[in-house]
Amino acid sequence: MPKAIVVEQTGSPSALKWRDVEVGRPAKGEVTVRTKSIGVNFIDIYMRSGLYPMETPFIPGGEMCGEIEAVGGGVSGFKIGDRVACGTAGTGCYTELLNIDAGKLVKVPREISDDVAASMMLQGMTVQFLIRQVHKVQKGETILVHAAAGGVGLILCQWAKSLGATVIGTVGSPAKARLAKAHGCDYPIIYSRENFVDRVRKITKGEMVPVVYDSIGKATWPASLDCLQKRGLFVSFGNASGPIPDFSPLILMQKGSLVMTRPTLFDFVSTPDELRKSAGEVMKVIKSGAVKIEVNHKYSLREAARAHRDLAARKTTGSIVLEP
Repeated sequence: MPKAIVVEQTGSPSALKWRDVEVGRPAKGEVTVRTKSIGVNFIDIYMRSGLYPMETPFIPGGEMCGEIEAVGGGVSGFKIGDRVACGTAGTGCYTELLNIDAGKLVKVPREISDDVAASMMLQGMTVQFLIRQVHKVQKGETILVHAAAGGVGLILCQWAKSLGATVIGTVGSPAKARLAKAHGCDYPIIYSRENFVDRVRKITKGEMVPVVYDSIGKATWPASLDCLQKRGLFVSFGNASGPIPDFSPLILMQKGSLVMTRPTLFDFVSTPDELRKSAGEVMKVIKSGAVKIEVNHKYSLREAARAHRDLAARKTTGSIVLEP
């Protein structure tokens, strides 16, 4: 019987339990996938902790790479033996074996490894919608990226740099500053040592930036707004330090007629065509060498709790995978 990580009651990382699970034949429109590598992301922590309410029990994880072992009725374009990846399952991927809607999958080319494929989908497509749809980063722009040494941050810095942007990024240590700089961040700022608003003002000679990409939340609020030009865009896409507190929209007017958005990947890849287009762009920049996915931490699947603790404590850089 296959094993999986199951959350029976939301809470601390100890809520992640190693359990036997039953996986039957795939239903119509589904395939059965044997996982080879599983991505770990902050959204998994939000779900496990209860920040994002979930019906229990559930298997966490929305990102994985694996091989198809069975194909349900009505599925076209996939066959047994295909290597596939998913980044928008939402849940269900912290497992050795799962049935999944074929519409959430893309085929993985041979030149992309299992670990990279398991890390590029949710994080890579997140970057795609952030810098190609929510705000189209342009050559000559200067942007601010929080958590520049994290999984999304490293991809975003590289991709934006390849588009001709100047990238300012906040990080938590000198080692993370070096890592971010090696991946396209022109001006890494160690937020524990420097006031990032003052540094952005100095770097931009007082012009500030047209867009801030913020996955931190509470700890960088409302200072992120002070880094923006008039009519600038604040993109909040995570809560690593906790959610942004309630605020009056009047603050956006007071700080320069700012615009704020809180987007989620799932609204940008809600159809198979949107998913394939987004994933295709991610694969293109990876294969071109413009973006390198840094898988810097690997844990066994049954060590998922340790992976969550390390990610929440900001002990990690780049991407994290679990190995079944």
